[in-house]
Amino acid sequence: MSGGPLIVQSDKTLLLEIDHPDAQACRMAIAPFAELERSPEHVHTYRLTPLGLWNARAAGHDAEGVVDALITYSRYPVPHALLVDVAETMDRYGRLQVANDPVHGLVLRGLDRLVLIEVAKSKKLAGMLGAKIDDDTIAVHPSERGRLKQALLKLGWPAEDLAGYVDGEAHPIELAEAGKNGGKPWTLRSYQREAVEAFWAGGSGVVVLPCGAGKTLVGAAAMAEAKATTLILVTNTVAGRQWKRELIARTSLTEDEIGEYSGERKEIRPVTIATYQVLTSRRKGAFTHLDLFGARDWGLVVYDEVHLLPAPIFRFTADLQARRRLGLTATLVREDGREGDVFSLIGPKRYDAPWKDIEAQGWIAPAECTEVRVTLTDAERLAYATAEAEERYRMAATARTKLPVVRALVRRHADDQVLVIGGYIDQLHQLGEYLDAPIVQGSTTNKERERLFDAFRAGEIRTLVISKVGNFSIDLPEAAVAIQVSGTFGSRQEEAQRLGRVLRPKADRRQAHFYTVVSRDTIDTEYAAHRQRFLAEQGYAYTIVDADDVLGPSLPTVD
Repeated sequence: MSGGPLIVQSDKTLLLEIDHPDAQACRMAIAPFAELERSPEHVHTYRLTPLGLWNARAAGHDAEGVVDALITYSRYPVPHALLVDVAETMDRYGRLQVANDPVHGLVLRGLDRLVLIEVAKSKKLAGMLGAKIDDDTIAVHPSERGRLKQALLKLGWPAEDLAGYVDGEAHPIELAEAGKNGGKPWTLRSYQREAVEAFWAGGSGVVVLPCGAGKTLVGAAAMAEAKATTLILVTNTVAGRQWKRELIARTSLTEDEIGEYSGERKEIRPVTIATYQVLTSRRKGAFTHLDLFGARDWGLVVYDEVHLLPAPIFRFTADLQARRRLGLTATLVREDGREGDVFSLIGPKRYDAPWKDIEAQGWIAPAECTEVRVTLTDAERLAYATAEAEERYRMAATARTKLPVVRALVRRHADDQVLVIGGYIDQLHQLGEYLDAPIVQGSTTNKERERLFDAFRAGEIRTLVISKVGNFSIDLPEAAVAIQVSGTFGSRQEEAQRLGRVLRPKADRRQAHFYTVVSRDTIDTEYAAHRQRFLAEQGYAYTIVDADDVLGPSLPTVD
């Protein structure tokens, strides 16, 4: 159809003109199968990938629907080779099925006999398959259900998992939308309800929502659907306690029904919240706490910040394929490229909402992103130029020249709650002293962290200096300004998480501000550009300003 909003190119990129009257309808049509790569002001770029197309098949979409959407909205004729490739790629999903046979138990079934013969000969499946039952069926060792799906995905033959789920041990859980203990009535937002429905219809999978959009409530609502014992995996103890507070306030659960399994406590209750850190800790080379997964007959396993899943948890999740699994994240970007493992072990993406859509509905704060570039002193430039390559990022990221800029930004936002975020401990201590602000870092006790966070929430502390522990799962609703001074090299998901610290909607609906302070003419600038990619893809535009624009005409010396 001529005049459509979409340009479909033979390199599998899709360009969507967002000012076109049919743009919204087109986006809804292509979102289930096309991966959004960039969403700046006028033209959004999507890409067709095998994983995205298989994801769509797993969620119930077929090749006919994909082809129809592309043809319907395309401005120009769609390349025929691309349509053929879409159909053939999607047809690879489900030619193999993992199923439960009433006699033989778990089996791998081939709807295409030759594909079954092909994969059965692969060395990558060695030890996972048992005896051949007939020409179309091979027994599977029950413990290998997850690893088999992983291996088949890598071979390009993703299996449809029809083996189902055990209900797990029943436990009553209801949402307390009428309010609890005199609290205000509330209701799930429409997108939260849609996310839960999409997850439950699919059985297992991932829900992608922006930071601050209420992923915890999606988890609580999924638990209310399951009405079963639930294991919740979180990034740290503070995040776990936030989950506990939210579950007590928003559901029928009481404090006695929720256990904490962390470095400090080892409680196993009908709902148990465990940290990735304690589960992946080793003693004499062994993961001593992974038996928590088998400690109860869990009906649901929730993975908070699933994009951070450590490798040992991936390995153990492979054994949990009979349990319903819900992954929650703001971005499925993984710098190690293991998105395919998330797909095969947790499940496909069941729901995704663009950040700007949630912002337009007023559920997250609008944000202004600014990169402030500082010029190193001659002494700093000389030290940088003569440093070993592996030391250069640390030197550029921690340049003392950044300190006056950070102080000027804090003063500019004197009426706001400000987070100053960095990745290097020495730099954080410099900043804490320079700004006369408290520091939260990895060695800060959980009790002290919670005290400082409570004081920040109450407005008693206006500025807080925070390490990587602030990247995720910390609920500081009134934080309106984040100033990033250093990070984990070029990590896109870290950038997204840090912006997320200031996206909670403010009581007075004011705008959030996200600053990145970068040393020009260094690798710091290159990493900053890479870090910003994901947010640029979500529609956030960065303004670049010079340090002089923040400081005024003359650069003060560092005390």
